[in-house]
Amino acid sequence: MNQDIDTLNRQFALPGSLHFVHGSGDLPVAEIQTAQASARVALQGAHLLAWQPAGAAPVIWLSPSAVFAPGQPVRGGVPVCWPWFGAREGLPAHGFVRTRLWQVREASMDPAGQVVLRLGLQDDADTRALWDHAFDLELLVSIGTTLSLTLTSRNTGEQPLTITDALHTYFCVEDIHQTTVQGLDGCDYLDKVHGFARGRQTGAVEFTGETDRIYVDTTADCVIEDRVQQRNIRVSKSGSSSTVVWNPWREKTFADMAAGGYRQMLCVETCNAGPDQITLAPGRSHALSATVSVR
Repeated sequence: MNQDIDTLNRQFALPGSLHFVHGSGDLPVAEIQTAQASARVALQGAHLLAWQPAGAAPVIWLSPSAVFAPGQPVRGGVPVCWPWFGAREGLPAHGFVRTRLWQVREASMDPAGQVVLRLGLQDDADTRALWDHAFDLELLVSIGTTLSLTLTSRNTGEQPLTITDALHTYFCVEDIHQTTVQGLDGCDYLDKVHGFARGRQTGAVEFTGETDRIYVDTTADCVIEDRVQQRNIRVSKSGSSSTVVWNPWREKTFADMAAGGYRQMLCVETCNAGPDQITLAPGRSHALSATVSVR
């Protein structure tokens, strides 16, 4: 580990608001607690594990069976998928940054009372063995009554590079059978469950079976309506022209997800996925942002 807990706390702790601890699997975790909200961010993967506004129920879902170990992806939270989204033969699913240890670059309290954590990652021999490009990647996490995540990709090399990426957010819902997603009416989508067949959304997205869709050509906000909890979770975004909606339903099983766990989770992912790709010329950058609010 290139940044031990004592060093992290000396350099970046915010007394009474942010400190670093040994999390599960002995992985370093930033714990945040303010008058506005609480949150936890694992430095492996720059992975938001939890966010809960003060006085509200948890918003981010984390599998009770999640595995915490060096080099292993975590089920739940907000995995950062980069520089590709989805599967690639012989390569890690959803890219390689979600299992690498990121560097803390800055921690501060902004004038609005939000904790702002800036994490970064650069190419090295290991990343180049998988994807031969020079890059600088940064995630800015703002924790307050709203949650804001901005992933900035920079091409630090001499050749263009093309990426797909995602903030693969898992949300808590009380019962997926009584949950809908608004904001995608009229959008075309690619349906992974049916061989990426193209469809068109009519009305709200409802859940009666496995759902795995890339909604294309959309920059719209999405609103998760959790009727049991009587709350709406709004996901606003920028730098993204596609949205993924995913729930595995009962037919799919995962070692790191308990049977029936699908009932309490829903992924609404801010992304550039499928045909939505980003090409960066040398020296150029791209910012992918998601803001989550609850009412």
